[in-house]
Amino acid sequence: MDTPVEHHHADVSGGWLRAATFGAMDGLVTNIALIAGVGAAQGPLVLAGVAGLVAGAISMGIGEWTSVRTQNEQVAAELAVELHELRVNPAGEADELVEMWTARGLPVDLARQVADVLKDKPEQALRVHAQEELGVVPDELPSPWTAAVSSFLCFAVGAAVPLIPYLLGFDNLWLALGVGGLGLFVVGALVARFTRRSWVLSGLRQLTLGALAAAVTYGIGALLE
Repeated sequence: MDTPVEHHHADVSGGWLRAATFGAMDGLVTNIALIAGVGAAQGPLVLAGVAGLVAGAISMGIGEWTSVRTQNEQVAAELAVELHELRVNPAGEADELVEMWTARGLPVDLARQVADVLKDKPEQALRVHAQEELGVVPDELPSPWTAAVSSFLCFAVGAAVPLIPYLLGFDNLWLALGVGGLGLFVVGALVARFTRRSWVLSGLRQLTLGALAAAVTYGIGALLE
């Protein structure tokens, strides 16, 4: 008899990976493009880069907190409606579960048996209905603070990468863009560890997107010089 192989899944409900990836990529792309545009126009490049880092990091943190908090509040409102229905109309809600489960191929008798057990336990039934109807787990909603802090920090780190040559005393736009491009590739490659995709393709994809953004802003900056 074969022994079952234990395996673990990554946390796909916490919201931190999306926020961290979004923050890092946005920080890199935003400041690379900003530096390219300002550099082409011969403007105060370092000042613009630092201002973009601070303003962007704050904006990202607040935006992530607000979006996740709003989403959680919407879910909470829907769960309150569902819990009310489970308490005032348990039979009807049980019928809904039976209908959904049988539509997926579960035998009617088994579906009815499980639904009837949950009928007298509204809190447990709420968890099942939330997963079946809303696609969420009530006690595993993403934290708005986790998303906000991840996004803020990752944006700041990403935005700081193309500024590194200037902070080290090298006044060279192309060196800064090259360092930023390397940062884009590294972030893309790191993300591939979580998505189980090719790290080379993931890195090249992010590098290409960042390069396009930098090229557009550089062209605009050159026209305004």
